[in-house]
Amino acid sequence: MDTTELERLAREIRLRDLQAVFESGAGHIGGEMSVIDILTALYFRVLNVWPDQPKHPARDRFVLSKGHTACALYVTLAKRGFIPEEEISTFLQPHSRLNGHPNCNKVPGVETNTGPLGHGLPVSVGMAKAAKLSGAKYHTYVVTGDGEMQEGSNWEAIMAAAQFKLDNLTLVIDHNRFQQGAALADTNDLAPLRPKLEAFDWEVTEINGNKMSEVVPALEHRGSRPHCIVAHTNKGHGISFMQDRVDWHHKVPSKEQYEIALAELSEAL
Repeated sequence: MDTTELERLAREIRLRDLQAVFESGAGHIGGEMSVIDILTALYFRVLNVWPDQPKHPARDRFVLSKGHTACALYVTLAKRGFIPEEEISTFLQPHSRLNGHPNCNKVPGVETNTGPLGHGLPVSVGMAKAAKLSGAKYHTYVVTGDGEMQEGSNWEAIMAAAQFKLDNLTLVIDHNRFQQGAALADTNDLAPLRPKLEAFDWEVTEINGNKMSEVVPALEHRGSRPHCIVAHTNKGHGISFMQDRVDWHHKVPSKEQYEIALAELSEAL
């Protein structure tokens, strides 16, 4: 897909994500809206994956370390053909396999269970190192939140990736500047992120993570070192009253708010 097609699809995914969160009465809509452009570019342009063979050994690996934004991943997987699109209506319902955090034992296309923050990047380093040991050609991608980068386990993984020279690993930090309950700047402010990653001998690219023309080339980049993309995004992107508001980390829109958001996202299609 070209960037125009990807942008249209990302808007469709945002719309379905909004509906699913509203109907289920739960979710993490702010961070879902910020990461959807990245997920769309990965699954419809960058990743070598086969929905009818989700465990194909040659597939690229993708880990959503910020697992609380699972609904955005489920909608993307459904659009890509991993699960039925009608199954999205079961999100968070009793006995549904679409839980609040991704489960690799239940959902095709999910590589590893995530939710406890600080786990996805270490697991991804293991996946990338396994490819080096076995001679496999797959690439590993992982998306973390910026608040999640406060976890020490991530920095141990970053050191290991540099030591092992994992040029087959791409880390995307969804830098939307907010975490649960507060702005990043008011908790443990890691910004600017770029010099910190560069100090660990990573290659770093900074982009507008909600602009597809910047997202795609950054994800497709290949170098000689582990690659980190610092994706500057907006919490609640695409919905005016949610954007850059900390209370929309896991707030659910009222009926009136839902109608406003629905109209804004539909107008953009």
